[in-house]
Amino acid sequence: MIQPDSYVRSLLKRSPGETVTARGWVKTRRDSKNVHFVQLNDGSSTTDLQIVIDQGVVPPETIARITTGACLSVEGELVASPGKGQTVELKAVTVTLHGGADPEHYPLQKKKHTLETLREIGHLRTRSNTFGAVFRVRNALASAIHKFFQDRGFLYVHTPIISASDAEGAGSMFGVSTLDPAAGAPDYTQDFFGRRTYLTVSGQLEAEIFAMAFANVYTFGPTFRAENSNTPRHLAEFYMIEPEMAFCDIHGDQDLAEAFLKFQISYVLETCRPDLEFLAKWYDPQLIPTLEAVVASQFERISYTEAIALLEKSGKQFEFPTYWGVDLQSEHERYLTEELLKKPVIVTNYPKEIKAFYMRANDDGKTVAAMDVLLPRIGEIIGGSQREERHDVLQQRIREMAHHGMKEESYWWYLDLRRFGGVEHAGFGMGFERMMMYLTGMKNIRDVIPFPRTPGNAEF
Repeated sequence: MIQPDSYVRSLLKRSPGETVTARGWVKTRRDSKNVHFVQLNDGSSTTDLQIVIDQGVVPPETIARITTGACLSVEGELVASPGKGQTVELKAVTVTLHGGADPEHYPLQKKKHTLETLREIGHLRTRSNTFGAVFRVRNALASAIHKFFQDRGFLYVHTPIISASDAEGAGSMFGVSTLDPAAGAPDYTQDFFGRRTYLTVSGQLEAEIFAMAFANVYTFGPTFRAENSNTPRHLAEFYMIEPEMAFCDIHGDQDLAEAFLKFQISYVLETCRPDLEFLAKWYDPQLIPTLEAVVASQFERISYTEAIALLEKSGKQFEFPTYWGVDLQSEHERYLTEELLKKPVIVTNYPKEIKAFYMRANDDGKTVAAMDVLLPRIGEIIGGSQREERHDVLQQRIREMAHHGMKEESYWWYLDLRRFGGVEHAGFGMGFERMMMYLTGMKNIRDVIPFPRTPGNAEF
């Protein structure tokens, strides 16, 4: 096992004269008359460690097998490097070849590959520079999320992956069943759980159970949507972060969402700067200024009604017309954040007809205490609301949704939370991969998740 002080990122910071062992995979090898130069990386750094192998240290037949993709351990002495971009290099004393990679067949032998090509070799794309940077950012982002909530005393809750309810009220869900599909019409009373069950689309409703006992909680886990969408923004399996807070209204919800986004971005800017600089160089030159601008900004807060009025007064010709009652599209969200207000925007109080059943009804009878957080260059990044804490109002809303297939008896426990010690509470959801796209500048969501699940694709 590689120890913390022996990662390539650590070795590059150590002083000449130290004897160390480096382990990793070969990026390239070049040869001169009496010396071989090997670029080695273990996935910990955007910068490779250069290995210098003098002629005679390693048998020629072994040198021939040290090609791109081969796995090595190298013991030697760190020496000052005359090369640009690194202070030390490793002068090899012993080299162990753990596994070769036939250059005639190794897919990453070429220096450049398209992202589309790399998706076809998902078992090897992690060794590329691009995906090294992306997945180091993903690791840091996950750490930032847990740190943000843990530092504020939130309880981390593991909500179920298998669920009998649909948090959205009308979602496309994957069914879970042990029944034989060839046996005719299924009798779900004979199924494993004795009823219809699905892969969850959200952990929110279950998180509310815990919020009614622990006050502040959050979930961070996989969710599933059976939408047959093959776009750069859709996945069938993705991760969601969903905090729920008791004794919290829509204003506190907005405050937490703004602080949450700024913390994540600041954390990644601080811990993954070299990775972001690499991604900015190759994929999005405005990446770092965009992220820094979000951290420095004070989010604008406007109502849905105000947003519609601003869009209608803009004089812009949108692909999707704007009028009160229509849901905002990405083009509307980006106009508000990029052209008009030039900062992140939180839009609140949406028409109840376009929002979920659990959102708290406002006194006007037309809107609910919902919020969407919009960022420049992407649009919506967070959606949330104050939850309906009044038993009778929630019960009536569920009954109104009967035509969407909602059954009041399926939500008896959810209504019970309002009967026994209910309190105002709020929460929101953020798609992890959507935030990853924003942080990395990647344009396809398949490139920010290790193993993308899309229609027709479940390779690993």
